[in-house]
Amino acid sequence: MENFKVIIVEDVPLELKGTEGIFRNEIPEAEIIGTAESETAYWRLIKQQQPDLVLLDLGLNGSTTIGVEICRQTKEAYPKIKVLIFTGEILNEKLWVDVLDAGCDGICLKSGELLTRGDVQSVMQGKRMVFNQPILEKIIDRFKHSVGAQLMRQEALVDYEIDEYDERFLRHLALGYTKDQITQLRGMPFGVKSLEKRQNELVQKLFPDGNGGMGVNATRLVVRACELRIIDIDNLHADIE
Repeated sequence: MENFKVIIVEDVPLELKGTEGIFRNEIPEAEIIGTAESETAYWRLIKQQQPDLVLLDLGLNGSTTIGVEICRQTKEAYPKIKVLIFTGEILNEKLWVDVLDAGCDGICLKSGELLTRGDVQSVMQGKRMVFNQPILEKIIDRFKHSVGAQLMRQEALVDYEIDEYDERFLRHLALGYTKDQITQLRGMPFGVKSLEKRQNELVQKLFPDGNGGMGVNATRLVVRACELRIIDIDNLHADIE
């Protein structure tokens, strides 16, 4: 790894000292040209001398949004500067999404293995989406959950013999459409009575053992479809009418 210049943005003195120690002991190629404990101090520093890397904590002076704005504005003003997030916001997943949208080159959580030479080297070599082990584990868990949900939905569509029109019918019922409104959808070749018949058939498919002796209305049918993943609750949208 070639020599490079870095600015560290961190408002907790003890954590700043630890981060400086990581660079000093594990990444000697890094020259720390300044540290900043606030947004004002950061912009003053970067105007004096541009670094190759900004190591940015997201939570500054009690705010979790300042870091995101620093990242966004840095990337807009200095596109060549690498921005690596080093944050203790280990539960605020919305914040990770925001800073990724702001253009950061990677995120390292202040837990587990912390910041490693490999993380910094990857960023300096031009890799994007560099994550350390703690955040990778969270991303993989979400990925596995998403894939598992998709597989369950595919299996449910096959097991319960759900066709395209069944799925559209159930999805629009979930969105609050009446049967009359559903018949007006483009490519929906059914009248109200045909939809009522289809609804009764769906009740028999999704409640093969009945519903404990209770009737099944449209709401209960939709809830059952959600439980079985026939309806993708994370992707509910209406078709173009």
